[in-house]
Amino acid sequence: MAFLTYAPKVTKNLILINVIIYIATLINERFIIGSFALFYPASPFFHIWQPVTHMFVHGGFFHIFFNMYALLMFGSAVEQIIGQKKFLTLYMVCGLGAAGLHLAVQAISGGSSIPCVGASGAIYGVILTYAILFPDSRMTLLFPPVTLTARKMVIVFLVIEVLTGVFGSGYVLNISDGIAHFAHIGGMLFGFLLVKYWKFRGTLFDRG
Repeated sequence: MAFLTYAPKVTKNLILINVIIYIATLINERFIIGSFALFYPASPFFHIWQPVTHMFVHGGFFHIFFNMYALLMFGSAVEQIIGQKKFLTLYMVCGLGAAGLHLAVQAISGGSSIPCVGASGAIYGVILTYAILFPDSRMTLLFPPVTLTARKMVIVFLVIEVLTGVFGSGYVLNISDGIAHFAHIGGMLFGFLLVKYWKFRGTLFDRG
């Protein structure tokens, strides 16, 4: 994986772990999903470790490809600014926050039998942090090819996730697009709160 040569340590290791678990999923999908995806707590398949492990499991090639591409692009920049320990803390807090909000919304809506997988919640938190650190940097979407500042792009992402979370997850309309939109929102929310806490304490840039 030559493209990881210059990636900072935590970002590189997170990508490697995700890739290894994806390969394991290809070998034995039933075991990996059944054991490590995030199931609703009332499900017989739920285990206490799943709020952590679900963020390292992916449901397909494009799922992991786009997540790892975003992690490499934005995670590398954020890790270089705030340091390894803080970046790992940020990533895990965002992933756990994503799981927490996802489960909370499921509880309000009566539960679900569909497991949640993917690093998207954690990565949305990383992207939001990137936008806080580099608000005027330019970001270009692939589809559609629109270029905006990081600050504006994150606002667009948030609005889209809220709207699709409400109307595209079966909570208002009796249909679902199969995407855990509230997990994405949870990752962004907890990333925002953690960065604001570090800034309030004056420790965001101490690289601790």
